[in-house]
Amino acid sequence: MKLYDLELSGNCYKVRLFAHLANLELEIISVDFLGGEHKRAPLIDLNPWGELPILVDGQQVLRDSQAILLYLAGTYGGAAWWPVEPQRQAEIMQWLSTAANEIQNGPCAARLIDKFGYRIDKSDALARAERILPLLEAHLAKHDWLALSRPTIADCAVFPYVALAPEGGIDLEPYPHIVHWIDRIKQLPGFVPMPGI
Repeated sequence: MKLYDLELSGNCYKVRLFAHLANLELEIISVDFLGGEHKRAPLIDLNPWGELPILVDGQQVLRDSQAILLYLAGTYGGAAWWPVEPQRQAEIMQWLSTAANEIQNGPCAARLIDKFGYRIDKSDALARAERILPLLEAHLAKHDWLALSRPTIADCAVFPYVALAPEGGIDLEPYPHIVHWIDRIKQLPGFVPMPGI
């Protein structure tokens, strides 16, 4: 399997993190993002959205980190990472949606502004973060993990941009349960860091 990757991308890191936790071998192919390699052939042919990550597994080509997590967990991770029961799958899926929506448009967007100079609305990103982080804190006050009382791809999806929130000027000190959850993830066998984490 090949992962077309950007080291500083939290979305790419989600896939690398899960692969390490699940003992999956990935060939990591670094992409010259600043040089626009992802916007030219052959990568634009693999993902017309012109985004990373891209996973190639034989004839299967996937874009979007949440979809890749689901594919890897369902194909190679076993029931520990992706259960067969629809109710349990839905418990995980709601967190994948949170990662793609509230986390992406909150803590992730704030980081894009502060760390990479993106021209997006910082006040909107902070307002979204101020809404989702207390909800996440309340959930983690009652649960060690996001879903199914164990580590799943839900944690892999939400973790990166929450852990990187300080790079967007968001203080995690008011959220002790989130901080403890971050520490629990870092203690998992196979955990691998990224710059900033």
